[in-house]
Amino acid sequence: MADIKNSPEYAAFFAVLGASFAMIFSAMGAAYVVSEGVFFSWFTNCRILRGGTLLREDLWVRGGRILDPEKLFFEERRVADEQRDCGGRILAPGFIDVQMNGGFGVDFSKATEDVGSGVALVARRILSHGVTSFCPTLVTSPPEVYHKVLPQIPVKSGGPHGAGVLGVHLEGPFISREKRGAHPEAYLRSFEANAFRDVLATYGSLDNVRIVTLAPELDRSHEVIQALTAQGICVSLGHSVADLGAAEVAVQNGATFITHLFNAMLPFHHRDPGIVGLLTSDQLPPGHCIFYGMIADGIHTNPAALRIAHRAHPKGLVLVTDAVPALGLGNGRHTLGQQEVEVDGLIAYIAGTKTLCGSIASMDVCVRHFLQATGCSVESALEAASLHPAQLLGLEKTKGSLDFGADADFVVLDDTLHVQATYISGELVWQAEETGP
Repeated sequence: MADIKNSPEYAAFFAVLGASFAMIFSAMGAAYVVSEGVFFSWFTNCRILRGGTLLREDLWVRGGRILDPEKLFFEERRVADEQRDCGGRILAPGFIDVQMNGGFGVDFSKATEDVGSGVALVARRILSHGVTSFCPTLVTSPPEVYHKVLPQIPVKSGGPHGAGVLGVHLEGPFISREKRGAHPEAYLRSFEANAFRDVLATYGSLDNVRIVTLAPELDRSHEVIQALTAQGICVSLGHSVADLGAAEVAVQNGATFITHLFNAMLPFHHRDPGIVGLLTSDQLPPGHCIFYGMIADGIHTNPAALRIAHRAHPKGLVLVTDAVPALGLGNGRHTLGQQEVEVDGLIAYIAGTKTLCGSIASMDVCVRHFLQATGCSVESALEAASLHPAQLLGLEKTKGSLDFGADADFVVLDDTLHVQATYISGELVWQAEETGP
């Protein structure tokens, strides 16, 4: 029955039924309850991304969740408190960014007395880019930074104040020196004899942590992966010189993600494809989906590489921005954790070098570039920024879809995939000037 209820025919039926009831009972007045109980919104004249397809359907929202209209019409005998005409636009699940180092002058890896205000500023600013949830990301830092910063970034629901915080992504310091990229070498660490105890000593409390990126070739990494996943923390493989065999063992021990595929790892080789080979490996646990982050900013990954990855394993592709604090600020010198960054045009480098250090592209820009570079469907591009990251984090029942019962976090887009409005829990939290709904 659940599949039938999420079918195009089912929703189309209730779209017509809803319109009919609205006309009939608005005339009858007392026959139906209009504003009793929790506020109920009805979005009409839209194309909804549901089940991998853009469908011409209406969307019903109540209590912050997507509503099944059957209960509304036949059990509660209600019509909407509010109707919004979407003008034929696309309604897609809100974007989820699982790797964002900062933005708009805020550096999540800076140990200040008020980290929360910086996180709040970024959370508010990314609403205009369609992001409704994100994972603030800390790059390799000394232990005292983790101890001070992590307690100040709790998991938080989104709303008018800004996008929701799903938990922190810790990228480093347990990574390869050879593939450290923009991470400061002085603070890199390996696992000591009591590996997980060393992790706790480095990070402090893991209560607010959602993702940890590490290099699987490090000694004792397997016991760390097992310990982290046992606590519900997603383990990602990255900044690594691991061969395919080591990467496969890491996945068998619980790793589920690859941090910015192709970047900061061994290049693909036909005799040993390295971590990249996980996309088509036959040594993964049965039914196990490996997810991988892609920075589709036009700088970090050549369009041909984007196409190769997408065609090899489309269901695992997760768009990430890897945005740095310079996002939204323009050319000049900025920071990223313990290092200075120089922005020149569309590229961010470690100052004085040609080493890339994150992106200055927003998520909606990445979605559009990914669509253009790969020639994939609009639906695939949108799911790479919504459904797939939700699945990665085990949140697909509430985030990343517009199925009945899911959180009503969604973005309104025009045909060119430019953001027109952003909603969290069914509430309008950002709107472009002179647009509806």
